[in-house]
Amino acid sequence: MRGYDVVVVGGGVVGLSAAWRAVRGGLSVAVVDPDPGAGASHAAAGMLAPVSEVTYTEEPLLRLGLASLERWPSFRDELQEESGVDIDYRAEGTLEVAYGPDDMAYLEDLAAFEETLGLPVERLTGRECRKLEPMLSPSVRGGLLAAGDAWVNPRLVMRALLAAFERAGGTLVRDRVTELVVDGDEARGVRLASGEERTADRVVIAAGSWSASLAPGLPVRPVKGQILRLRGPKDFLSRCVRGKVHGSPAYLVPRGDGEITLGATVEELGFDDRVTAGGVYELLRDARELVPGITELELAETTVGFRPGTPDNLPLIGPAVARGVIAATGHHRGGVLLAPVTAEAVTAFLTGGDVPDAVRSCDPERGLR
Repeated sequence: MRGYDVVVVGGGVVGLSAAWRAVRGGLSVAVVDPDPGAGASHAAAGMLAPVSEVTYTEEPLLRLGLASLERWPSFRDELQEESGVDIDYRAEGTLEVAYGPDDMAYLEDLAAFEETLGLPVERLTGRECRKLEPMLSPSVRGGLLAAGDAWVNPRLVMRALLAAFERAGGTLVRDRVTELVVDGDEARGVRLASGEERTADRVVIAAGSWSASLAPGLPVRPVKGQILRLRGPKDFLSRCVRGKVHGSPAYLVPRGDGEITLGATVEELGFDDRVTAGGVYELLRDARELVPGITELELAETTVGFRPGTPDNLPLIGPAVARGVIAATGHHRGGVLLAPVTAEAVTAFLTGGDVPDAVRSCDPERGLR
């Protein structure tokens, strides 16, 4: 039995970011995960795009995303300096394009909504879109440029977080947590699959889609996503391209090494980890309408990830379930984007610091059930 100030359950981008920040804040921290970085963070596209992902009913999520995007440059600098890993952070913006007349009408409505919120977007004609991205289809009718959006390579982010966390003095336990150890109504640590216990003053639940299995009071469910990785020339695309094709969303995210991440399906199928022919076909079909040249690229990888969804799509960040437990889960599509603000909030909850205002809407006790 070993004791720590904090045990973090889950070694994805959210859990490791929070653990790294907590160690830097002077706490002794252990992260428990049988395969850190192998879950949703491994499958993620890495878009830092609160503006281009805004929806009509989720303004609190928008504010949270903007707050975290603002923190990303300093988070990047510190992470790269402490880990020695370049995370391929890019800030050329997101180009959202429309293929058909209905898709263009949707984009016009979206632009008007974004403008009412004061968001910085630029309306473009189809020709202007193709000038920015020559590989776009001649059938693209127009688009919106969210110049402030950015993106990273989440697999490099995970490599950097693992290195920075351990260099800062954190402990990585490659095992699976089977249950919380609770004394009365207060958490005292975790029990591992090996039978060992790790005691702690606080436990952070950052287990993504598996969080509810450890803390049944957390309303988190898995949302399956199939995602593809293609390989081509490094200059194939210069920025993220998103689009609506006959009502279906698609996105293409370029990497510095020539990889193009293409995604992603949204399926309410529980923990179904199959890559399906239909899923691959739909992703390639829609992306080909926007960028016909993708059919010439190598299909390098097919992946399934499980986004941790909540009933209102806002994450759960803060005290929950029992005394001594902090939730940091339910980030759905936004785990990579929201990692910096979540880590700051979790550290504040652990140390009695100031919690960012944008996180207050993420109270796990907000009555979702």
